[in-house]
This record gives sequence, structure tokens and C-alpha cells, in this order.
Amino acid sequence: MKKITKAVFPVAGLGSRFLPATKAQPKEMLPIVDKPLIQYAVEEAVEAGITEMIFITGRNKRAIEDHFDKAYELETELEAAGKTKLLEFARNVIPKHINCVYIRQSSPLGLGHAVLCAKSLVGDEPFAVVLADDFMDAPENGKNVLGQMIDVFEQEQKSLLAVQDVPRSETKQYGIVSTDADSPHSDRLDVISGIVEKPAPDVAPSTLAVVGRYVLTPAIFEHLENIGKGAGGEIQLTDGIADLMQNETVLAYRYEGQRYDCGSKLGYLKATVAMGAKHPEVGEEFSEYLREVHAADEEAQEVLQPPVRLAKIA
Repeated sequence: MKKITKAVFPVAGLGSRFLPATKAQPKEMLPIVDKPLIQYAVEEAVEAGITEMIFITGRNKRAIEDHFDKAYELETELEAAGKTKLLEFARNVIPKHINCVYIRQSSPLGLGHAVLCAKSLVGDEPFAVVLADDFMDAPENGKNVLGQMIDVFEQEQKSLLAVQDVPRSETKQYGIVSTDADSPHSDRLDVISGIVEKPAPDVAPSTLAVVGRYVLTPAIFEHLENIGKGAGGEIQLTDGIADLMQNETVLAYRYEGQRYDCGSKLGYLKATVAMGAKHPEVGEEFSEYLREVHAADEEAQEVLQPPVRLAKIA
């Protein structure tokens, strides 16, 4: 049985939807409370048993490498100041047994091309692809999303994609799959019969969208090498998966947990609020603040209600 020990993190995107915040820093370094998005993604992978993190980077992404590296000056200053707790945070951003490798994607040629950049490091092994933009909050007392998917892969030994239902009006933002109704695996697992990149709502085959977690067999690399450019003039991972399906079964997995689309401002704000309310240091006070704001808002709405008008007396 093949185990998953490697994960690819495509982090070369420009993050233009968050300008000007991302003009000089990677979007993956935007914080959710006190940890950047990429750290949450890496922690999810570590918890799922991944030991080798492969980052596909681009220009202006050096901060990601620095974040997971040792910070000698910072640690020296914290140690000298006796700030033991902060020193512990700085030293334990990533466990010591985890290996981080960085490959620069020379041109922004698409997600499929980013994954293809990892071919020489992945080799002939199944692997995970993790998009940090898709912030996955694990179910309470349950495994995180990548951990769930790795468990499924170890049973099925087939590529699988995390999916969720989205409003039909949003299909143009995702890869959309159709599933084989005659070949269900379980309540959460289906055979994919088709996949298309960002279809318009009126032609989308379903509303089942692929989100930022994949477990793939190494056969995907050959297909990515041969498919050529697709939508937007880029090598699309969706197209590679569609080609892979001609030779292998690919599964759709309806994960347990809450996803926040942190590639959008609204999704990022929702994730910040959700994680702020759970934070061990400030969660209780922040939750109380949210309750106060909600109560004040309700009170204001009552004050602003138009007065009841008495019927005219003839």
C-alpha cells in the first residue's frame, strides 16, 4: 500500500484581489489572527502525516521561505529579553522532522504547471496538493480535511478531489464535476464522470465544485505534460485530471469541515472572525465583543424602525 508523505503547495500567485496588501508580501502570508494562511495549511498537512512540503514559489515569495526558516536574530532578542513563550512560538513554526523544499515557477502558467514543477521531487509516489487560499477548519474532535482524504486514498488507492456544492451562479469560479450516479462508493464518495474548468452557470454539468485539496497518483504528471494550454492560456490542473480519467478512476470526496475561501475578501473576513472566536488567548473576549456588537445592532434596528402609522380617520 502506497502512503502519502509529500504535499505540493502552489504559492506563486500574485494575490491581486488583495492589493495593496499583497504588493510587497505574498497573499499566503496574510494572517488569520496571529498565523499566516500558509502556516495553517502546512499544519493541516503535518497533522495528516505529511513529512515533505514542496512549495512552488514565484517572485516576491521569499517571505514564505523565511517564515519556515530559523530566525536567528529574532530568537536571540527574545531569549535575551526572557520572552520564553514568544521564543517558543518562533522556534516551533514547523516541527523539526519536516523537510521544506522550494521550487520557483518561472512564469505564472497555471495551477497545472505549478503542480508539474514538482515532478522531479515527487517521483513515482502519490501526493497531495494543498491550496492555502482554501482555509479548511476541521470538524470538532475530528480529522482535518487532508487527513480524511489520505485515509480514503489508503483504502481506495485512487486519485480524489475535495468537493462541495456551490450556488449555480458561482460555477464560473471553480472546476465543476459530474458524478456517476450508478457507481456511488459511499455517502461522501463518488466516481467522477466528467470535470470542466469554470463553466458558465447555464452550461455547468452540476454545482459540485472542486476545492483546494487533492490527492493524486503520479500518473497526473504525464497528462499535465501532454495536454497543452487550456483556459486563460494556462496549463489547467482540471484539464490534466480530465485526461487522467481516461486511464484511471478519479473520486470526488465530500469532506467534513468548514471551508473559507480566503482568496476573496469576504471569505478571508469570515475565517478571521471564526478563528478569532476560537483562539485560546482572545477567543472568549472576542466572542463577547461580537455578542455586544450584535446586541447593539439589534437595538439600533429597533430604534430605526418606522413608527406605526395610525389609519386616517375620515
